[in-house]
Amino acid sequence: MRILVVDDEAKWRRLVADTLADAGHEIDAAAGGAEALSLLEAARYDLILTDLKMPPPDGLELLRTARKKWPETAVILMTAFATARTASEALAEHGAYHYLIKPVELAEVRRVVAKLAEERRTVEERDRLREENASLRATLDGRNRLADVIGTSRAMQEVFALAAKVAETDATVLLRGESGTGKDRIARAIHSESARSKAAFIKVNCGALPETLLESELFGHEKGSFTGAVREKPGRFETAHGGTIFLDEIGEISLAIQVKLLQMLEEKRFVRVGGTETLQCDVRIIAATNRNLEEGIREGAFREDLFYRLNVFPIHIPPLRERPEDLGPLIDHFLTRLGRRGDEVAPEAMDLLLGYAYPGNIREMENLLERATIIAGKGPILAEHFPAILAALGRSTAAAGAAFAGVRARAGVTAAAGGGFVVELPPDGLKLEELEKTLIERALERARGNKSLAARLLGMTRRTLYSRMEKHGMKP
Repeated sequence: MRILVVDDEAKWRRLVADTLADAGHEIDAAAGGAEALSLLEAARYDLILTDLKMPPPDGLELLRTARKKWPETAVILMTAFATARTASEALAEHGAYHYLIKPVELAEVRRVVAKLAEERRTVEERDRLREENASLRATLDGRNRLADVIGTSRAMQEVFALAAKVAETDATVLLRGESGTGKDRIARAIHSESARSKAAFIKVNCGALPETLLESELFGHEKGSFTGAVREKPGRFETAHGGTIFLDEIGEISLAIQVKLLQMLEEKRFVRVGGTETLQCDVRIIAATNRNLEEGIREGAFREDLFYRLNVFPIHIPPLRERPEDLGPLIDHFLTRLGRRGDEVAPEAMDLLLGYAYPGNIREMENLLERATIIAGKGPILAEHFPAILAALGRSTAAAGAAFAGVRARAGVTAAAGGGFVVELPPDGLKLEELEKTLIERALERARGNKSLAARLLGMTRRTLYSRMEKHGMKP
């Protein structure tokens, strides 16, 4: 693991750091809380091993900050007997992993850290197996094909066209776009449409793993190659042989691993960590990033030669705010998955969903709808069930209702004083069927393709709307 040792007592700090380094861990050390926070801002750590009593910020403050900003980083407190109660409370209230009472034996430090490392390995192995099983099930039942990816906008149709063309080849693909835009979905669809579809699709989140673990995860390791390597382990490239490997967050990998990945791209071969044998691997690579890799090249953080190897066939996935036509179909899709219908969403709530910019894109939309569905229970989904959207727009539920009334007004329907609506009849008359078709088209346009909202704009059920659309030869 990558460990940060924090203690204002230099001798003890060196002893702990040397002990853990001898056990095979990657160690950084800090003389106090301020220096530790500076290091934490610059790099990711698996564990912070910190003294409790230090000049401000002390170990407790460091723990609170770490749990808030780096929740994936475990914290172990070291404390004198007199402050053991404080450490125990920190364990219960602030999520510390463990605490050690000074004077502590170095063997005990190694034991507790080894226990944490083993727990981490178990979780990572479980997640890896779950991911591989999900990928295999998706491959076997034909899911994640391009035809199943939701997107009616011109921008997404262009993405689908490019993805369909490159799926017929073995070319390396670089998917670019903001977080949450569905890059992994497009990657799986390309694999499913390719000649490799019957083989494995393996996803690796490069940004979620520290450098030492990522190298082993990608290329595998030999038994005894480092502390904890109790058996030989094949890497993801070997597991994906004959299929596709999806390297998500490729912009996060270190320069050292970039060199090894470049060799894999150029020569289709690699060496396991701690090994000497060169292994061949036939695998198609799809990479994804939300970072500006060209800027990374200028800053010296990303290799230019690797960029050109990855950027053979770039595809940009547009954010939701650039394709509002897709909002309605996506909302209907997620509601159906949650066991709800579009007509169970109150008009003002639907207006909020259709008018929001979704900085977190599709992932944020899915989370917002799931949360609202849980809060609503069996009742209708209301605007108040989307507090995050209301806060972002600076609107109250009353304002949301007024905004929905504006949607009706923009659709060209005028409210009558005594209730109902008024449509003026031209002097030369009109054809009722043509008017109905025009109103349906207008409602669908104003509702950005969301048929539930369009049906409400027209004062009918969604089933009736589908029936009328079929009658006029319109695609439901």
